[in-house]
Amino acid sequence: MRIFVALGTHPQQFDRLLKAIDELVEKKKLKADIFAQIGNSTYEPKNYAFKRFLSPKEYEQKMKNASIIISHAGAGSIITALKYAKPLIVVPRLKRFNEHTDDHQIDLANALAERGKAIAVFDTKDLLKAIRKAKRFKPKIKSDRAKLINRIKKFLDDLNEKMA
Repeated sequence: MRIFVALGTHPQQFDRLLKAIDELVEKKKLKADIFAQIGNSTYEPKNYAFKRFLSPKEYEQKMKNASIIISHAGAGSIITALKYAKPLIVVPRLKRFNEHTDDHQIDLANALAERGKAIAVFDTKDLLKAIRKAKRFKPKIKSDRAKLINRIKKFLDDLNEKMA
């Protein structure tokens, strides 16, 4: 199993997630080939490979080669993971841990989980359970765009009928 941890380029740290993964590996609860793009985090993993930032080409390659992607709830990371139809675990950055300026990532994580596009983890204690679930998880990558277009079309058709 190959896990890619993607923390994006956000200026604040996400040490909480990196430490949780390190702890799972150290306690031998998680056996995987793990690589993390840690961005501006201050914590440096001790039990798996990492790099602060990757070139776009390196980033795409890590996404393509991963069995599972663990990411902050940043739009860029999510879009890329879904593009490759990879099982995605989304851990929102939280204001109370000084990981972001507000808690908007909670809403995004909830929306993705509700639509079957990702597994949301709100407490890092649930990370191992989510990784086990991700091994069998198939993200729903079909866009909701077609549904929206059809609903708009039906609305316009109904409106035209009423006006005729």
